[in-house]
Parts: sequence; C-alpha cells; structure tokens
Amino acid sequence: MFKQHKSVFRPASRRRGRLSPLMLIGMSVPLVLAIIATAVFVLPRLGSHAAAVNMDCTLLVPANPLTAQGLATPYQLSATNPANGPCNEANANQSAFVQGVIYDPATGAFSVYSPLVIDAGTQPAVAPTVPALPQGAIVALWFGFNGNNLTLQGATANTLSRARCVNGLPGSIFGQFSYCNAVAFFRAANQGIAAGKVKVPALGMGNDGLPCPTVRDFSIVDQDQSDNVQTQYLANADGQTAQLTAANQAKIANATTLGNPSDNALVTHVLDPVLGCTPWTAPNLADNNTPVSALPLDELMAAADQQAPVALVPINDPMVLNNGNASLQKTNLYRRGVDQRQAFSQNQASGTNYCRNMLQAGMARLQKDQTLFTNTASPMPAVANSLFTFLANRLQQSFTNLNCQQLLNMPDPITVQTDGNGVVISATLNAGNGNNGGGNATPTTTPVATATTGNGNNGGGNATPTTTPAATPTTGTTGGVQQVAQGNATLNLDPNGQNVAVALQVTYPDHPNMAVQVQVKSGSCTGTTVSSNTINLDNQSMAPFNTVIQNVQGATLPTNWFFVVTDPAQQNAVVGCGIVKTNGTTGQATLGVLN
Repeated sequence: MFKQHKSVFRPASRRRGRLSPLMLIGMSVPLVLAIIATAVFVLPRLGSHAAAVNMDCTLLVPANPLTAQGLATPYQLSATNPANGPCNEANANQSAFVQGVIYDPATGAFSVYSPLVIDAGTQPAVAPTVPALPQGAIVALWFGFNGNNLTLQGATANTLSRARCVNGLPGSIFGQFSYCNAVAFFRAANQGIAAGKVKVPALGMGNDGLPCPTVRDFSIVDQDQSDNVQTQYLANADGQTAQLTAANQAKIANATTLGNPSDNALVTHVLDPVLGCTPWTAPNLADNNTPVSALPLDELMAAADQQAPVALVPINDPMVLNNGNASLQKTNLYRRGVDQRQAFSQNQASGTNYCRNMLQAGMARLQKDQTLFTNTASPMPAVANSLFTFLANRLQQSFTNLNCQQLLNMPDPITVQTDGNGVVISATLNAGNGNNGGGNATPTTTPVATATTGNGNNGGGNATPTTTPAATPTTGTTGGVQQVAQGNATLNLDPNGQNVAVALQVTYPDHPNMAVQVQVKSGSCTGTTVSSNTINLDNQSMAPFNTVIQNVQGATLPTNWFFVVTDPAQQNAVVGCGIVKTNGTTGQATLGVLN
C-alpha cells in the first residue's frame, strides 16, 4: 500500500502505525485538482480529531453487483460494531472504495466503472448512472479501505457467494482488501492475451535507463503490495458522496476529493510521469470514457513485463497473516485476487527472500535515481521534503514492519533524518545483500546491478550480484540436476486395478505458455521412465495435471520413484525432480526434495 508507517508492525494486532493526520475535509475541488497528480493519491490515514475513530467498518454489497444495475447501486458503509463509533465515507480515515473493471471477451477491450460508496441510510450527492455493458462482459470488483478492517456484507444471503467475493478466511479477513469475481476475470483476460485479442502495452524504458516500474517491482512494493485501488470520490459539505466525474465536479460546489492510498497510484500517478513512463488505462464509463488506471490492468501488465526478481505477495505480508500466524492458504487466496501464481510451500512465499530482494533490487533503483528523485517534489510534503526522502522513508518502514532485520540478521540499511516538525529531510542508504554469512554470497533471485553498495553479509567477503535468474527459493542444483521448476504430486495406487492415479501441479517460473514433460522415473531423476506426459503451462507458467499409470504390479507403491519435470526446449534437460515418499498405497513428491 502506498502509505507511511510510524510504528513497528506487531503480528498479534496486524495493524500498522499512522502518521500525524492531514485533513482535506473542506478543501475545494480546484485546490484538490491542483495536487491531483501527487498528494491526493498518496494520502495516509486522514483525520484530525483527537477522539478515537472507529477503524473497522462494514460495506453492504448490493444485490447482483456484477450487473450494470448492481454497479450503479451505491454500496452502504456502516460500523461493524456501532459501540465503537460510526463509520462515515466522507471521513477520510474511514473511506471505503470500490473499483469495477469490465472485460469484453469478444473484442478484448477493457473499461472501468467504479461503484459509489455512501453512508448507510443516506442518499448520494449525485445518483450514479447505469453503465451500458457489452453483451457477455465479465465484471470484477476490487475493494480498498483507509481504515483497518473492511468487512463485506451481502444485501441478500447469497449476494457474496454468487458474485464470488473473497474477504479473506473465516474469522481472519484481509483487512483493507477484498475482491469479487477476480479469478474468472483474470482467466478470461489471460485467455484473451494468449489468443492475441488483448494487447498488453510494452513496459518501455524509463529515462533513468531502467525498465519502467510495475506493481511487482521491488523498487515499488512495500509491506503489503497489491492492495487498494485508484478509485476516488467527491464529498459535499453534508458528507454525501458522488463519483469523481467532470459533470459531478461542476454540480457540487466546494467538494472534497477522497482517495485511497495505493502502490498502484504511486506507479501510475507519481513515478510514471517522473520516469517518462506510460501506464495502461481504460475508458471510465462513468466519466465520458476518460482514460483511467485500474488495479487489474496494473497486475496484467506486471505479469507480462516485469523482469526478475518479481515481487509476489509474501507470507509475512500483514494482510495474509491468520490471526498473527503465517498462512499459506490465506496468502494464496490473496494472490488469486491479483493474478499471482500460487505458492506450494511457505518457502515459495518466503518473507526472507522478499526482504532480500526489496533490499537489493528496491534500494538499487532508489540509489540510482537519488538525484532525480531528490529534485522531484514530495507527494506528501508533511512527511518528506522530496520524492527521494519519501521513498527512502517508506522503504525503511517496510523493512521494519516485515521484520526484515530479524529475517536477514542485519540492521535496517536506511537511516533518515527529520526536522523539528518530523519531516524527513535526508536519508542515507547502506545497501547490502543480507546473506548472513561470510564469503561470496549470491542472492536467491537476480538483483538489479548496483553501484556504491556494501555487501551486507555480516561477515568477510564480497557478494557479487548475478545476472542469471534464480526464480525460486529452491533454484539451484540438487542431486546432480537443475531445480528450477516448482510443484508437487500425489500418487494413489489401486492394487486391484493395478493403476496409479497421479495428480500434480507444476510451476516453471518465467516460462509462460510453453510445453514441459512431466514424468515418473525409477531409480533416480534420470533413471528409467515409468510414465511421461506433455503438459502446456498457462501464462503464469503453471499448470495442474492428472494422469493414470497403468499396469503397476504389487500391493504398494514402489519406493524408488521420482517425480521429474523436463524442458523440451533444453533437449529435455531435467529442470525439477523430487523423490516420491511412499506410505503403502499413497505417495507424495515435492520438486527439489530428494531425501
């Protein structure tokens, strides 16, 4: 999320500290528009009253939210527990936001329509108009929140289930983020990409000589990436809200603009203009087709164009903790909503690797662009005096909130200095690789090459960045074969039918839409082939597969089988292998595990 934090993240509470409030209530539309390219997109939790504000709210989702009528029906905000105080959409500390994106499979075109949020029991300042949707359109929704926990509630008993809405796990919601129908939306969009109907814009090069940043770039992400949306609303003096459109701005005098801080806005509205980059946009159906950015377009562009190392939601992201504990299930549930590949183990969503890449690749760009960013105005002058000090402070806080000091066994590499008002006025970077040991250590994934950085090994020797991708924590050579592919397999023997049912899942990072061989071999990773099948990976470089091995003799599974993946483009070189661990008639195998 594009925000700043003051206190160390505490897993038990899953909450982050907040800055001193910056109040926009009462600000006129002209003044807001004057800063629309900067601070309006990056406001922290707003609110200037000393009294405690209820940070846990509930959003009533209207019936049939994926239809044109449902999109135009205002969502209603209320307090989850009224005893803690009310929730008001015009209170920028409590504002909730909805972003709707429409995909037309027939044409490959996208459009945006962001439903309005109002206070429960009130009327909008201007009633939304019903959009015209293409026949067969696929609609999905993403939610953002400026408080702590936003709980979705359906207008009817089956509203959320019919719209395939995901708020987190039972008893452990994500917090500020949720989505509806995202999985079906991304599936259809990716099919359109594969068929050539959808043309993902080229990422391009920044004026700093590096690829333009995406929302999966380690120079962009913070402790909770891919959360919140770019949606904005207008609020009148009575606290009524309306969609942010040119027509509504003309109708509502002295309106306040409400925004949802996000990494997405940091990319599309701050860094892209500075670096000479262009975001992917789609027409806003509520605002006379004015082009706007959107979360799913950002994710699709990142999936297509982001070079290694690729930032994916880690298991220590505060929003995917299950009551303070690591949860692979919740991590994958969140990843599905933003079209990120699934992790088959906690190691494949490693917080340690995330911290290391954030330190190396993230700090490398910050250091390279220090002069450019220092000469660029801060998006939040009350927090930092330049874009450089703002980003350095943000990275420092994320490093702390993700517990990177302990995970990497090294101190925070960034030191900031503040003036008497608490504004960050300078920052010192002491980058390193965080390998926690002496010798010439190589990071797990490819870092962006850096200059004038320390080695951060907490021991002797110099760590040299490599330009060879190492896409996963298990990458390397084990048992004499490459271990690049990820995945697992389950085998079940039917001794009466002499058949073995095999269910497997494979990810071969950075190899989208290509074919691989999945095999069972006996004796070793390169032994006798028992079974072999060709499977086609999807655009996320992954695929599930089921097969049956016939004519298997014996009452138990053989104890010398191996689950193997080979790459036909490398003359069928083994790119992943794992031993099948048997227990009578059942077996399990994980690529990279050989004993």
